[in-house]
Amino acid sequence: MVNSSYILSIDQGTTGTTVLLVDSNGNIVSQGYKEFTQYYPQPGWVEHNPDEIWEATQDAIKESLDKTDTDISIAGIGITNQRETTVIWDRKTGKPIYPAIVWQCRRTAEICNELRTEESVAEDIRAKTGLVIDPYFSATKIAWILDSVNGARAKAEKGELAFGTIDTWLLWKLTDGTEHKTDYTNASRTLLFDIDALKWDESLLHIFNVPETILPEVYPSSSHFGVVRIPPLEGIPICGIAGDQQSALFGQLCTQPDMVKNTYGTGCFLMLNTGSERIASKSGLLTTLACSLNAEPVYALEGSVFVAGAAVQWLRDGLGIIESAAATEKLAEQVEDTAGVVVVPAFTGLGAPYWNADVRGAIFGLTRGTTQEHIVRATLESIAFQSADVVTSMMTDAGTSLERIRVDGGAVASDFLMQFQADILNIEVERPERIETTGLGAAYLAGLSSGVWHDVAELEKHRKINNVFVPQMDSKQRELKLRDWRNAVRRLN
Repeated sequence: MVNSSYILSIDQGTTGTTVLLVDSNGNIVSQGYKEFTQYYPQPGWVEHNPDEIWEATQDAIKESLDKTDTDISIAGIGITNQRETTVIWDRKTGKPIYPAIVWQCRRTAEICNELRTEESVAEDIRAKTGLVIDPYFSATKIAWILDSVNGARAKAEKGELAFGTIDTWLLWKLTDGTEHKTDYTNASRTLLFDIDALKWDESLLHIFNVPETILPEVYPSSSHFGVVRIPPLEGIPICGIAGDQQSALFGQLCTQPDMVKNTYGTGCFLMLNTGSERIASKSGLLTTLACSLNAEPVYALEGSVFVAGAAVQWLRDGLGIIESAAATEKLAEQVEDTAGVVVVPAFTGLGAPYWNADVRGAIFGLTRGTTQEHIVRATLESIAFQSADVVTSMMTDAGTSLERIRVDGGAVASDFLMQFQADILNIEVERPERIETTGLGAAYLAGLSSGVWHDVAELEKHRKINNVFVPQMDSKQRELKLRDWRNAVRRLN
């Protein structure tokens, strides 16, 4: 092990970029963070400015480095990113031809609806990609940009444009336009990548009308992707890339089959490692690729909850009934229960296992006695209910039972939410000491590739648990609460 070396991890998320400097013991030595603007040009549309993301990333890097000794030795860089978010840029100028279309954006719903009517097409897509046809994924976003920007499709056909998810965009910028690559996990979220053959698929490109000339090269998550060609990191290799949820799975060291994690961020993202076995879900989940250290595929089942932390932001910014996310726990605990109130935060539709892009959020059970405390509590509970739906589906598909789930993300700081999650799932919830597991996952991938760590067993020695929440709710109460939740969802569907 190279004791004097550090790993720089870039965690480019939906609302901001976090940069971690991680030492050889897995400790976070310093951290930088920079938010950027969210754009909503039309209802259901969500965009980012790729140049602003790059600027935020540079600022976060600078902040992290400014907090450290200038003589530190950085052995490698890892990148993890918001997945599916789509950028297309001009190869010559390096300028985006359109704002980044974010994973949350629903503008291509009509395109997806048309594709779903062709049953054989939908089956072929599911068989090759493990995904369902949904605006969430990159393919229809790519097609929309090429068809909406004047002259874009013609330029793409000539090889003058490049597509990338955000990892690819940052790699391009860090290497000064010399590297156009991605990893298996990000490629697997495009609807264009065959997750068994591990390559872009010609028939899928035809279905979505996407020219292969714009696509990046694809590599295992722990690989040499290139060398930084701009200061202050010039000469440092980029040797780990993974989509944020796969990175969190790896950061939680869920590297064996039947290990599951849930990341509580803007949305909730659950992943169950299924190892070398690709499981086709019958419960509305996705089959996807997890992080791999070599050319052999590692599979996972995934369920995505579109709105989790975003529901708490809505309480703060939309309703104005809380001043900060931290205030929700105290308010929720001021009432014994929700008094029959159920919040279904389907602001941008429902994800797994329902996959209904058209429904919108609702609050059920309001009476004259309903208070803001009831609404806050019901909103927090909705995060756990949505996660429980996904975990139940995972256990059904995998034919397994789970005793524990590993959790991470900002919302896991709430003891109320974590205890309710354990209660409603009736399984233990394990919260690590270091909850920045998405960024740590990218650091681990880069550190394994660059020789800072030899293997996963070495990383296990550095893992520390903060708390384990044990179920306390009786079965009758649990069933009543789940019944009320499922009735509310059924009324929307």
